[in-house]
Amino acid sequence: MGVRLLNTPSREVDPHTVPTRSRFAFGIGASAETMSLYSLAVLGMLFYNQVHGLDVLLAGLVPTIALFVDAISDPLIGSLSDRFRGNRWGRRHPFMFVAPLPIAISFFCVFSPPESLEGGELFAWFLGWSISLRTFMTVYHVPHLAFGGELSRDYTERSKIMSYNNFFQWVGGAGIFKINTLVFFATAGVAGNGLLNGESYPVFAIAIATAILIVLLASAWFTRDRIALLPKTPEDLPRFSFKNFLKDLVGAFSNRNYLMLMIAYFSLSMMLGVRTAFTSYMNIFYWELPAQDIGTLIFAGSFVGYLTGFFFSARLHHEFDKRATIVATAVGLSIFPAMPVILRIFESFPENGSNLLLPSIVAFGIFSAACGSILNISVMSALADIADENELRVGHRQEGVLYAARTFFAKLDNSIGHGIASVVLWLIAFPDNATPGEVDESTIWWLGMIDSPLAIFPGLIAACFYWQYRINRKTYDTTQEQLAEKHASEAGTR
Repeated sequence: MGVRLLNTPSREVDPHTVPTRSRFAFGIGASAETMSLYSLAVLGMLFYNQVHGLDVLLAGLVPTIALFVDAISDPLIGSLSDRFRGNRWGRRHPFMFVAPLPIAISFFCVFSPPESLEGGELFAWFLGWSISLRTFMTVYHVPHLAFGGELSRDYTERSKIMSYNNFFQWVGGAGIFKINTLVFFATAGVAGNGLLNGESYPVFAIAIATAILIVLLASAWFTRDRIALLPKTPEDLPRFSFKNFLKDLVGAFSNRNYLMLMIAYFSLSMMLGVRTAFTSYMNIFYWELPAQDIGTLIFAGSFVGYLTGFFFSARLHHEFDKRATIVATAVGLSIFPAMPVILRIFESFPENGSNLLLPSIVAFGIFSAACGSILNISVMSALADIADENELRVGHRQEGVLYAARTFFAKLDNSIGHGIASVVLWLIAFPDNATPGEVDESTIWWLGMIDSPLAIFPGLIAACFYWQYRINRKTYDTTQEQLAEKHASEAGTR
């Protein structure tokens, strides 16, 4: 008898009736991921460079170095959870209960360096705790996403489930960032911008770390009732080993659809990484916005955009299929965020300080967020479809390995993007401890050029590779029929 593809649980999963409660509990876990990684991406380099005076090249080098650790830890945890033999708690939840406390501690330490540290010691502190934060987030979120991919076997239902995950990613990113600017960074600091006030960060660090701990544990606890309904690790599947880990990677990347998605994701992450790294610099020094307006900018535009993704992604997949949706939104995500700077270059955008400036940026932010939201949901849903395809090809399900790439590339945009951004800031001679409105005009011009017009091209390249994705509803239905036949055949031989 060959490898058993699916150990059917005692209660059959109805793919059309995943309870809203379970979708909510699964989705809320994503908010803690963005609370931590989004804060690290948007505030980390700014905090260490502009508040603590760490050289910008060193501050930008931290996430780039941490990338090499992620390159191993993400697929490693994915393969380990795919092959983990849990009894009462399944193969995903043990990881989800172990990781939250180390994540919270690591986050607090990232934003609470001892005042006595400087230079190399400060760099080492930032690097060590950043690696710790990202690694333990991998331990939690790779199994968490794999669990979400297992919740349903229905083509459209998967998109609905991932809509909850995507919406709560927004809550943990833009939503919490707005609260941050109203609560922790509202008091005027250096040059009147609360994000440059070092005294605000310790309270911010302990409050957000506590929120992360509660949210992660809640997501794990309130999804435990679905464990008995999900596929178990096949009894004859070999246990985790380095050899099997390599086989899992080969099995995943030999799938053409998966390979195309990952190449596209890499290129897209380059674009997003540069823009994310420049977010605080652009808002503070290019647009010269106060902290409260920065919070409004990130919150208002993304709120409408992410609601659009939440309500319409599954409908778009039903009407146009996933590939067309992915390609169109990848193009939109490349172009819309760049438009304010492009219009400013052609002197067709409101001046800094104008009452029209913030609403104009927000308007483009709505379209950008909608494209990004729908794109993320679509790709996450497509990965679950690839897991079905791979089950036929390699003999067992690989949600852990497949979704590990998603967590890796989410951190890749932070890592490489910050590396590129730090080099650019160094090349354009962006000053440390700068004051908004007093930075050289040519430096500000180049900051805008790299952030927007030049960053479009990696996104358009990503759209070309997304077009090579070939799973549609027809091929999906064929895969499901073949899986059903195999499962029935194997059940008859046991």
